[in-house]
Amino acid sequence: MTRFPLEGVRVLELGNYIAAPTTGRMLADFGAEVIKVERPGSGDELRRWRLYAGTTSMLFRTINRNKKSIVVDLRTEAGQRDVRTLATQCDIVLENFRPGTLEKWGIGVDALNAANPTLIFVRISAFGQTGPMATRPGFAAVAEAYGGLRELVGEQDRPPVRVGVSIGDSIAGLYGAFGAVMALLDRQRHPGKSIPLQDRIIDVALNESIYSMMESLVPDYLAYGVQRHRTGGRMEGIAPSNAYLCADAKSVVIAGNSDAIFQRYMTVIDRPDLAADPELAANDGRWARREELDDAIGAWTARRPRDEVLEILGEAGVPCGPIYTAADIVEDEQYLHRNMIQSFDVDTGDGAPTSVGFPGIVPVLGGRSLPIGSIGPDLGAHTDEIRRRYLRKNQS
Repeated sequence: MTRFPLEGVRVLELGNYIAAPTTGRMLADFGAEVIKVERPGSGDELRRWRLYAGTTSMLFRTINRNKKSIVVDLRTEAGQRDVRTLATQCDIVLENFRPGTLEKWGIGVDALNAANPTLIFVRISAFGQTGPMATRPGFAAVAEAYGGLRELVGEQDRPPVRVGVSIGDSIAGLYGAFGAVMALLDRQRHPGKSIPLQDRIIDVALNESIYSMMESLVPDYLAYGVQRHRTGGRMEGIAPSNAYLCADAKSVVIAGNSDAIFQRYMTVIDRPDLAADPELAANDGRWARREELDDAIGAWTARRPRDEVLEILGEAGVPCGPIYTAADIVEDEQYLHRNMIQSFDVDTGDGAPTSVGFPGIVPVLGGRSLPIGSIGPDLGAHTDEIRRRYLRKNQS
């Protein structure tokens, strides 16, 4: 592509951590100019999360790619004036402070809307901007519990566990980006029309973002009284689909749960008796006998190394795959073909810059990931540029 779809859109990011910055990352990935406001001295706390060496973590570099960093103290009158001035020249404001914080500083929705009555506001918080829990603090870990996810992750005879990434923050960030683009489209479709403020506020709650991904969790409960529980590597009501250990101590995931695939699956693992069993022809019967099926599959994989298991099942058209680590991902031909690993020279604390691969841009346009313009910037790297372009001429 010779252009990016969001070129010309300008975003003021007041967020920290992962949720709102993920929204900013997605908008920046597709061409928006994202001005990230950071506190003096330390900047976004994410700069030090998973910091193994150097001064800025790869987590920050990843989530804040393609953005510009300006240092502004939001607690001061000068900093608040800078925000109001920047807001007059932006299309979108992103924030994930506890509700009421920006209002306390004089840079809340009403103040910024008075400065720019076309602004779109993406507000991400633990429980949303309204309701009895609105002012409660909360990170994604708490939201994942409230949203119903945590209860379903792990083994049934053990306490719930968490997935290894901040999935609640990331999902909320996706909703924030979708809401922002939705509001931009609404504005574009009604040129010259004043869109009410309440229609320009994208209110994203972490717990609701998780809850919205829980499929039929609540309808199943209300309709049938079903309380879902943790099922380990399985998915409730779907069989056979699980992870299985191979002879070389490596594991594979095999999802042979469709009716047609199941027949081929059982035949290829030398269990034609299971393929022909009428009780197993449909998914409900297979779920009822899931232990038996997993035992049969596990016995078959245990006699073969992982690559042989994948080759046999792949030839039979049974969905399967290895359980990748980071080392596997960076050598995978599919990721490389679609430009999903893009390298930049980065300060890793060892003196000379090191070439580091970063995740490509999703979704893909034109067959391959769009190129990343820059990784997350050093603290305040664009302060002079932004002040020169947007602040000095408007505050003189």
